[in-house]
Amino acid sequence: MHILSIILTFIPIMIAIIAHEMAHGWVALRLGDDTAQKAGRLSFNPLKHIDWFGTVILPVILILSKIGIVFGWAKPVPVDYSRFSHPERDIVLTASAGILMNLWLALVSALLLYLTSFVPVLYLQGILSLFFLNMVVMNILLAVFNIIPIPPLDGSKIFFGGINKPWAQAYVNATREGMAALTILIFVLPVLGSYFGLNLNIFGYFIIKTASLLIKLLV
Repeated sequence: MHILSIILTFIPIMIAIIAHEMAHGWVALRLGDDTAQKAGRLSFNPLKHIDWFGTVILPVILILSKIGIVFGWAKPVPVDYSRFSHPERDIVLTASAGILMNLWLALVSALLLYLTSFVPVLYLQGILSLFFLNMVVMNILLAVFNIIPIPPLDGSKIFFGGINKPWAQAYVNATREGMAALTILIFVLPVLGSYFGLNLNIFGYFIIKTASLLIKLLV
């Protein structure tokens, strides 16, 4: 049962992450950029999207550690912004697509979770209930995680990608610095705080509180 629980947690994470990245590619294609399509990224094949650390190793570590938050990422979908006819608008639309996809999946999963009460076999009902509940939770967590305006997260492009100013473009492209900031916020500060008896898990607090509010609205 413990293994089944892990599987029913891991599969929704995979679906949420892959659908998120595919949504970026689909919207980019509709807006005139077929880079993701040519790269084979508009595919439901998980092997096309897996980043072994972000999609597999990190989520498994977080699940097994039971720290209360699970997230991850896939290989970013390639997007050529120069192919957009309205770059400022289209960058924001493309960046928003992944988050909107996750919110839509969470909404559909919440409806299916409600419908599981009509499944006559209790064992199957329990499995389906756990699966769809995890779909709601993982998609909400991924949406909240990505709305944070730190590059390379989608929030940085949503809030600053449409600003045609050198400082805004420099900020959106500051991937290395953003990853360093995320590492500090997610891992370093909580560990340092634990040494001094302080709760410095600000990043996790924001994600858990915001996600919890949205999850309660759905389930």
